[in-house]
Amino acid sequence: MPSRKTPAVRAAEAAGLDFRLLEYDYDPDADSVGLQAAAAMGIPAARVFKTLVCVLDGGEMVCAAIPSDARLSLKALAVAAGAKRAEMSDPAKAERSTGYVVGGISPFGQRKRLRCFLDASAATHAEIVVNGGRRGLQMAAAPGAVAAALEAVLCPLQSE
Repeated sequence: MPSRKTPAVRAAEAAGLDFRLLEYDYDPDADSVGLQAAAAMGIPAARVFKTLVCVLDGGEMVCAAIPSDARLSLKALAVAAGAKRAEMSDPAKAERSTGYVVGGISPFGQRKRLRCFLDASAATHAEIVVNGGRRGLQMAAAPGAVAAALEAVLCPLQSE
């Protein structure tokens, strides 16, 4: 069994985040990791947040955490980050920057800590779920506590 003490878990503990770990059987063939995770855990997809790594027009990499059943508005992310444009990062660059593999990228414990933007819908839930730093591991916590621990900007990030 893979370790539950990922860099994400250690970073969340160091930040004093009150969270619980959830595990599920990761399906490498799933079309959407977030949707598959939500279904496997029996949690509404709107509460399971996927972590997307993006690049701003100035070259800065940032992460956006949005519900797994939503699409990211790159324009909204750029505005929130004070940039003119944003685009999805190349997966290999995202992996190198965060230290995680795609499907296991967490907003916590990244090799190079990226500025984080959390979709405002998180505030409508008592608890949200984010990746725990490896495929098949998730962390559940209060959205305000997640935002505080990440020093995340809470803002609307979903495409219409």
